[in-house]
Amino acid sequence: MKLYIVTDLEGISGVTTFCDTGRDTNHTGGRFNAACAALTAEVNAAVQGALEGGASDIIVNDGHGGGCNFIMENLHPGARYLVGSGCPTSLYGLDQKTDGVILLGYHAMSGTRKAVLDHTQSSRAWHRFYVNGVETGEIGQMALMAGHYNVPVLCVTGDRAAVVEAKQLLGEIETVAVKEACAQQSAICLAPARARELIQAAVKRACRLTGKIKPYKLPPPLEVRLECASTGAADGFERGGAKRLDGFTVSRIVPSALDLLKI
Repeated sequence: MKLYIVTDLEGISGVTTFCDTGRDTNHTGGRFNAACAALTAEVNAAVQGALEGGASDIIVNDGHGGGCNFIMENLHPGARYLVGSGCPTSLYGLDQKTDGVILLGYHAMSGTRKAVLDHTQSSRAWHRFYVNGVETGEIGQMALMAGHYNVPVLCVTGDRAAVVEAKQLLGEIETVAVKEACAQQSAICLAPARARELIQAAVKRACRLTGKIKPYKLPPPLEVRLECASTGAADGFERGGAKRLDGFTVSRIVPSALDLLKI
């Protein structure tokens, strides 16, 4: 069994502010380092669960902001790790031979109420994102890209709003809610040890879903539409070739799910 794990940082237990995620590097202090340590520990729990579930080949993609968030020397030796930026595709190393995808540490789409650090791609430039008229966050984006290879998402972890979004979109997959929002940048969090325990068990169970969960697919070509956070951001996309629909909105037709983010 081959599994592909994609990580983000906003949905890790204990991560509650944008400073935790490294967005404001000059002001993070030890918070970002602590978040990376928590991410690494949750990755290890997921890898251990995958191994217990029968996986023999595991790739873990560091999918948050530049791809340099893992504490490498502390990672579980049972997987291989994709780190850094500039890969040809967002899910480099995933192919038709992959049995399933795990989304670890994810967050809800922009505009979701009672969601920790809700956003879609850039919290500063992007507002709402649609694919063939369906509003889509980062969970849906990853699911569509995996679906291009006919691979399903089997498990999603993050805050409660993220896992609700995942189930509404993807059906009866495994999920773990490691925290629940009080406001955008505050949450009631599980203790990290408890979060890791639940993640390990959920990923192990998710391995039993291979062949039972359908990939999430939309027929290409795809119309992607982005409502930007400012007219300046929309100006930039228009200069890059996107069609301008109004002051804030741009669109583009793309040939496949792998091109979703080429707006």
